[in-house]
Formats: sequence, C-alpha cells, structure tokens
Amino acid sequence: MNEVLMSTPGDHYNWPMLKIRYLTTEAAVAEVLPPGFEPGSRPEVTLTVYNVPVNGEPEHGLLTTVSCKHKGQEGQFALGYAIDKEAEIFISQEKFGQPKYPADITYYRLMEQVGARVTHQKYTFLEFYGQVTETLDNGPNFDEHEFWVKYSRKAHYTEPGFDFPPHVVNVVSNYGTAQKLKVEGELILRDSPWDPIKDRLPPQSKPEAWLWTPEFLGRSVNLGEPLDADAFEPWASTIGNSRWRGSNGGPLKS
Repeated sequence: MNEVLMSTPGDHYNWPMLKIRYLTTEAAVAEVLPPGFEPGSRPEVTLTVYNVPVNGEPEHGLLTTVSCKHKGQEGQFALGYAIDKEAEIFISQEKFGQPKYPADITYYRLMEQVGARVTHQKYTFLEFYGQVTETLDNGPNFDEHEFWVKYSRKAHYTEPGFDFPPHVVNVVSNYGTAQKLKVEGELILRDSPWDPIKDRLPPQSKPEAWLWTPEFLGRSVNLGEPLDADAFEPWASTIGNSRWRGSNGGPLKS
C-alpha cells in the first residue's frame, strides 16, 4: 500500500506536500479574481500544505489557489502563501509579486496519520486530519501554470494610482511525481477576517486529499503583460501581503 522512498532520515528535501482540493461555485471564484482573469474550466480551490527548503532552510507554508484562465491559459491564481519564515516574505513580494505573509504552520505525518493546522492573527482558520489509505498512480510529468501580480502603489497619501502598474507574473513549474498517496480525512475551515477561505470560497463538494512527493524538473518566473491599472485599482488594497481584497492592509470593512 505504501511504497518506501529512498531518502536520508530527517532530510527536509523530500517532504511530501499535502494537497487538498474541493469545488466551490464559479461565482465565488469570479469574485476573488482581479480583472484580467476569469474562472477556469472547473471552480476548484486547491490548498497545499508544504515543507520545502528555501534559501537552505525549511519553509512551512499553506498555498491557496483557485483555478483560472488568463488570455486562454488555464492555471492557478495564487491568493496567498501563509508561511513561517519572515525572511522570504518581503523579498518574494518585492521581486516577484509572490503573495507571501506570516502565519504559524503545523504539518506532520506519523506513520499513516497526517495532520495540518494554520493560524494567522490568532485565528486557526484551517485544520486537516487524515490517514493514508492507498498508493495512487504517479501519472505523467506535467507543467503547472501559476499566476502572481506585481505592482507598486503610488507614493501619495490620497491619490490613487501606481508607481509601477500591475503586471502578471507567469510561473511555470515542471514536475514529475515520485509518490502519490491517497488521504482520507476531514478538512476544517473556520471563519477568519484575515483568511476568508470559508466565507469567500465555500466548499460545494467533499474535499479530496493526497500526499504528493514531487520531482522538481524545472521552473521559470517571468514578468508578463500589464493589467488594466484603473480596473485593478480596487484590488490593489489587500489583506496583508495576500491577494485577498482588503482595506488598507487589513480585512474589508463591513
């Protein structure tokens, strides 16, 4: 049921990612996407809990994406990377527009038990507990398209606009699969004004989950075309460093 991978004990390099995916409504996906993007062929939400070495040290994180299209290309729009390392937050945003922000992440596997918990601004907004049940087919190699947005708002107290207008950042990752394990478990989403997954992307299907040990074959990150700056203006004010729409760095005001 569970094939053993050859790796050095305690090595963070070979940690599997916990992938959780569910369907929401197309209207919900459309609501969280900025101008220039539209919902993908299926209204999917993907939550990826990971432990990946970045700059030589482990980074625990939760990546939240929704399926989308940009100029006909299917891909994933990144709403946020909740991570436990401050060093990577600001440089990732400054250079690439990658929406990383601080959070407390618990992620573990003990034999066949898998657990994850994510807390931000004292709200534990996501938990998952499950058990590995079977080995799945690895499938073919594939390319994953992810979209970030890079911009710099105008240095003025009252005037809108940008010093660097919003541009799409195209991220293409090339993957193989070393191992894929089905996980049966429970996803718990809780209300949080800082991480409004439950409110803005409510599940409409039973989540599916799996442990995925990727083979990293390549990655490119490139600045793409500009977005309509006037249309994007309302989306420039976000919750923290995420891509959730907010108000002056905090949650939307009611």
